[in-house]
Amino acid sequence: MKNAYKDCRPYRTKDNSEIRELLHPANNSSLKNQSLAEARVATGEKTRCHFHKQSEEIYFILKGKGRMFIDNTSFDVTAGDSILIAPSALHCIENSGSCTLVFLCCCAPAYQHDDTYFINDKKQPGSAL
Repeated sequence: MKNAYKDCRPYRTKDNSEIRELLHPANNSSLKNQSLAEARVATGEKTRCHFHKQSEEIYFILKGKGRMFIDNTSFDVTAGDSILIAPSALHCIENSGSCTLVFLCCCAPAYQHDDTYFINDKKQPGSAL
């Protein structure tokens, strides 16, 4: 199975990142248990802090640099870094570089809008920024 990048239309997720579903069971593949997307965060932007009850995520940074927030920790990320985000971990990523932050996001089970939750009544990662 092969999908062409040009055929994967970008859209905004609930956390406000721009993604392209490269492989997703509901859209363009025979996958059953995971999805693969390219995500982009513009210079100076930050995704909205959220968590997934079901999905475990892996981010792989392709281009740029940023600051990753997971629960009560934060750390710098750059091209070549891999980040594991466990289910129910509150997380967001901020572009701290001078170009668009680009990363791959692998979700298992596959990404779904309905599995994206926001916490408004507790301190969110990076809220002191």
